[in-house]
Amino acid sequence: MRNSKLCTVLDCEKLADGLFSLVLDAPGIAGAAQAGQFVHLACGEGNMLRRPISICEAVDGKLRVVFQVKGDGTKWLSERKAGDTVDALGPLGHGYDLAKLGEKPVFVGGGIGVPPMLYSMQCARKAGAQPSAILGFRSKGAVILEQDFDCPTTACTDDGSYGVHGFVTDVLREQIARATGVAACGPKPMLRAIAEIAKAAGVPCQVSLEERMGCGIGACLVCACALKSENGETKYGHVCKDGPVFDAEEVQW
Repeated sequence: MRNSKLCTVLDCEKLADGLFSLVLDAPGIAGAAQAGQFVHLACGEGNMLRRPISICEAVDGKLRVVFQVKGDGTKWLSERKAGDTVDALGPLGHGYDLAKLGEKPVFVGGGIGVPPMLYSMQCARKAGAQPSAILGFRSKGAVILEQDFDCPTTACTDDGSYGVHGFVTDVLREQIARATGVAACGPKPMLRAIAEIAKAAGVPCQVSLEERMGCGIGACLVCACALKSENGETKYGHVCKDGPVFDAEEVQW
């Protein structure tokens, strides 16, 4: 179910350098949102293409997204004030199949891949699971949302300035034996490594791929990604329509 409407901005807050939290009054989108889906946001008259941003929270008609400023479009979003309006299309894409992740899923996020893990964790808890989370950041100054995770959570940093000194994969190797499933979002090299760890342990793994998008609904070819067909040959799908979440075994790494 897709809704396109002008949503009133309720709050826009800077979380860290270049990272912002935007809360919209969007009952139609929030009410239909599923774990791992995203919204396509218009970013002012001067920016023709919408920006795809993962859903961070969807509660009581309020939609929260957390994004990184990378260009003029996201800069425009970061400058919104309470009472402004933003044109939002969503929820879009296929999210996580939480039932396949079992009773003790581990949600792994790296950098800007952390926000969608928050809503996914919340959905898993609502469904009766006992989730845990592993969050990875470059440094202490980049840490976001850790306190929002209402579950056993491990934060780690590349430089050791906060939490565990190391990568999310280091922590996952220690916890994988207790996991019934893994859900992850972040840079592709991180996702590939997580998929390998899960496969070696015989644990189901689902990954959310990050690709540049045009239309957000599968009408263009911008976000094509290589996947494995049933006979092992390469086929192509669209991250916006067929994903962004895929079974890790399906991805052609």
